[in-house]
Amino acid sequence: MAASAPRLEIKNLMRRYDGRAVVDDVSLQIRAGQVTCLLGPSGCGKSTTLRMIAGVDMQDSGEIYVDGDLVCDTVFRVPPERRAIGLMFQDFALFPHLSVAQNVAFGLEGPKDAQRARALQLLERVNMGRFIDDYPHQLSGGEQQRVALARALAPKPKIMLMDEPFSGLDNRLRDEIRDQTLEVLKEEGTAVLLVTHEPDEAMRMADEIALMRGGKIVQQGAPYNIYNAPKDKRVAAFFSDINVIPGKVHGALTKTAFGEFLAPGVPDGGEIEIVIRPQHLRIDFDRHGSGPLPTPVDGAPARALVERARFMGRESLVEFRMEYDGSLMTASIPSVFLPKPGTPLWLMIRRDRCFVFPKEVG
Repeated sequence: MAASAPRLEIKNLMRRYDGRAVVDDVSLQIRAGQVTCLLGPSGCGKSTTLRMIAGVDMQDSGEIYVDGDLVCDTVFRVPPERRAIGLMFQDFALFPHLSVAQNVAFGLEGPKDAQRARALQLLERVNMGRFIDDYPHQLSGGEQQRVALARALAPKPKIMLMDEPFSGLDNRLRDEIRDQTLEVLKEEGTAVLLVTHEPDEAMRMADEIALMRGGKIVQQGAPYNIYNAPKDKRVAAFFSDINVIPGKVHGALTKTAFGEFLAPGVPDGGEIEIVIRPQHLRIDFDRHGSGPLPTPVDGAPARALVERARFMGRESLVEFRMEYDGSLMTASIPSVFLPKPGTPLWLMIRRDRCFVFPKEVG
């Protein structure tokens, strides 16, 4: 084992079905105690990647290492049960005929009293010690998830693979169980690879996010960095609602209702898309919607008419029809703000929160 080797490393994994690359040249490194989320829409290759790491599916090419030691390539293969990898899925898969203690201790070796002591230790860490002699059917979904976590940790795995493990829980429990799970895994120093299609879950749990699309990792980094420096429009849109302002480049500049934007690297005549999130579209209340339409120069506000407004609890969403070109834009206001349809208002955008991308084809 190399002293500085990642706990888990996958290199150039490929998996094809019917000639189509479901996982396409995926590489990752995860350190002990680190949580990495494989994030992406259904069918992008997340779960297939997880299955190859677990050893229940074989890659067509690429290598998998644990602590610097090869566990699988296209010739050599360590059996799944000898990879020191734990698994958690949406289906808790507890044995109904076994008690909680027996479920947690399942697969452990050694004296029965030592197995029970290990089970009790983990159950107490997830606040389930008092249920040690109950059976799965006597537990709620959240309680079963805690037992599943204790069972996955019982053999002291070096790596934990988690495939949408919290999606079966109701919203009230989900955050609590996620936070508790993360705390226990961090304490154990386990390297975690979590598969999810929910950006909020990835942002909440991950030290690093690997965003997948079409079998490839399209962007990887800390949640803050991916959110605030998306690689393209689709990355930005995956993490939140967006407004898109189209434009055409002339002399490295694009004219919009909000003034001119620089478009570095885009040739004259090229089309761009300026992306801004609803929370960064501001209402200029000083103008009260009156006055002539300003010339769209750098820094100019833009006049719009309210299409509709909805109160969402923590915020209000207001949809506007822009007078400049008739396009629709949405602003999120952190309070109750419900102007009537047809109300004229002036809008401003935070330029430091705008992303300028070449227009995507197709």
